[in-house]
Amino acid sequence: MTRPEPVRFLRTERTMAFPEGRLLALRDGQLHLLAADGWTKLGRGRPSGAHWLARTEAEDWCEREGWDLHLLDAVPAAST
Repeated sequence: MTRPEPVRFLRTERTMAFPEGRLLALRDGQLHLLAADGWTKLGRGRPSGAHWLARTEAEDWCEREGWDLHLLDAVPAAST
């Protein structure tokens, strides 16, 4: 049995403002949104309409949107 990934990625639904959706990350039960200033803490519930992405799909999203791929490894850990 394999261990689950420490970070799982999601993409929100497309909107007029964000035609490719927004990138979300779930780590330690905490949801984060990729924003202009980095990862922003959201909450714990998955937004309706958001769907799971494989790491490679998240990388593709970053490349299409012009985001640095290193951000995928910079999702903050939940504070204890």
